[in-house]
Amino acid sequence: MLKKPVIGLINHGCPKNLVDSELMLGFLTKAGYDITLNVDKAEIVIINTCSFIHDAETESVRSILEMVNKGKKIIITGCLPQKHKKQLFDAIPETLAMLGTSDISKIVEVIEKLDKTHFINEISTEPKYIYPEGIERQQITMGSSSYIKIAEGCDYNCGYCIIPQLRGSYISRPIENIVQEARYLGSKGVNEIVLIAQDTTNYGKDIYKKPSLAKLLTALNEVEEISWIRVMYTYPGLFNDELIKAYANLDKVVKYIDIPLQHSHTEILKLMNRPDFDYSDMIKKFRDNIKDVAIRTAFIVGYPCETEKHFEHLYNFIEKNKFDKMGVFEYSKEKNTKSYSLKPQVPAKIKKQRKKELMILQQNISSQINQSLIGKKLPTIIENISDDGQIIGRTYRDAPEIDGFVYIDTKKSLLPGDIEFVKITNANEYDLFGDI
Repeated sequence: MLKKPVIGLINHGCPKNLVDSELMLGFLTKAGYDITLNVDKAEIVIINTCSFIHDAETESVRSILEMVNKGKKIIITGCLPQKHKKQLFDAIPETLAMLGTSDISKIVEVIEKLDKTHFINEISTEPKYIYPEGIERQQITMGSSSYIKIAEGCDYNCGYCIIPQLRGSYISRPIENIVQEARYLGSKGVNEIVLIAQDTTNYGKDIYKKPSLAKLLTALNEVEEISWIRVMYTYPGLFNDELIKAYANLDKVVKYIDIPLQHSHTEILKLMNRPDFDYSDMIKKFRDNIKDVAIRTAFIVGYPCETEKHFEHLYNFIEKNKFDKMGVFEYSKEKNTKSYSLKPQVPAKIKKQRKKELMILQQNISSQINQSLIGKKLPTIIENISDDGQIIGRTYRDAPEIDGFVYIDTKKSLLPGDIEFVKITNANEYDLFGDI
């Protein structure tokens, strides 16, 4: 029997891409392949790519060219081949195979064909992502938290976004399958699950005939093996009273709302094809009904036609609502989006300056909020313990990989995944310090 090649993997992009990478490794492990994240030791390297904005594409292409220069056999998967198809192969003819966003289940079949043909194209013309239930993900991130993809695709048509073209229409997973995965991850030591999709609030509309995220949260709240449930990527138009009650009343659902709003001015929201109502009322409702809720959002500056008046409205909106966490992105002009041909486009220098102004504002807001936490005891999940004994955790107010940490002093013996109440003793703009 011929020895199977060692497979390496490089992952780019969002947590949804990370789950896809772990699923591909699951298929390969089941088929008997050895896996390594040290690509220097790999004979074949899978590069799972991102193509959301130009900078993400550039990062993916850089990895591809680096592997080509090292003489590796490469397979390109994900958004980049889905978006560019033949043009990508023409640009990088050393590529042995390409798989689209909805074709990850073909990874073993593709690798087994590599020696029989020069190039393998497995890119579905119209992506339709069906989650490969029953495949055991091979996690490539270590720690107490793990992502669970509850749906794939998107039915919205936001003016700046190409995701629906790359990922297809919205397809939910059944509640029982998600619950089963949560139990499995919990049995492996995961204590926090993080629910992800292009839009989590739309969950279930296709299979249960109405958005059913609250129903899913209620079912997951009964899973004994996990302690925290965090939800990312919610959509402002669907955050209804039923969902607010689920956040407020379910003990395992952390009081953390991630709701990218993108802008505040109705004229820009309409151009973005986003819900255009007064978000301040919604934010107030969250805070009135969910005790000690932390709210994260994200905004785009420099969207085509954004004037100083529009930007000033956004600045004042942020100053008024004082978000606990906030990201700001400069608008990226992407082909095949509604905004691509909108005029006038905002100059790069102005986009950069507007982002800087908002980040300075948010830095001050974040510092004030963090200072107000001094003296309080916050539930905190232990992330890791460094070689020198420093204990690093995240409060319920902080999502993995994007928010801050709490640095803990204690004589208590702790392990990653433990959840403890930490008394906050000090704070800076982004991180907290405390003791147990």
